[in-house]
Amino acid sequence: MRKFLCAGLVSLLCLGGAPAAQAAAFQVGDQGGEVAEIQEALSNLGYDVTPDGDFGPGTAAAVRSFEAERGLETDGVVGPVVYQALMGRAIPEVSRGGNALARRIAATAMQYLGVPYVYGGSTPDGFDCSGFVRYVFQQAGVPLPRVADDQYMLGTPVAFDNLRTGDLVFFVDDSGELSHVGIYLQDGQFIHASIYTGIDFDSLHRDWRREHYLGARRIV
Repeated sequence: MRKFLCAGLVSLLCLGGAPAAQAAAFQVGDQGGEVAEIQEALSNLGYDVTPDGDFGPGTAAAVRSFEAERGLETDGVVGPVVYQALMGRAIPEVSRGGNALARRIAATAMQYLGVPYVYGGSTPDGFDCSGFVRYVFQQAGVPLPRVADDQYMLGTPVAFDNLRTGDLVFFVDDSGELSHVGIYLQDGQFIHASIYTGIDFDSLHRDWRREHYLGARRIV
């Protein structure tokens, strides 16, 4: 099981913003030249990262590997300590664009990587797909219904080409019935409760996922 962190601090956040300790950090959903510099530093150390300026799941995975190798907290977030260790200088003020709440949801979801799949599960002891989505959104102060069918009725539809961090992505089974939901991250990847691997990443470009993709909804 992959190491995961308690979401207690994140659950204390209100919709208005994050505490100061969370402000100075780069994480999934961030973009820009400073992210590209982080990616270039990781690439120079041999990590499989493309310096494209988009902090997606691949960059977060490289950051977690970097943290683990140096005995740091493995959360995939580049905060002051990680930035200093990686870049050799103090972290700058982080420029924020886009939806901060959606980034918070993505970062919270990634804290539970490796938690096992449990049918009907809706706690960090074990999740099913809709239980995971509901729990993560609750930590950010966004209430959702318990089952995927009801979650699909919320928000607004989103075209595949317009997906952004925090959108919900839905899938059908072989019979055409809605059967699965996950949280979109970036670069065609989403995070979900897999029957086989627990909380894990998956790709919308994978054949099965592409063939069974139903649509997406934007809640935040």
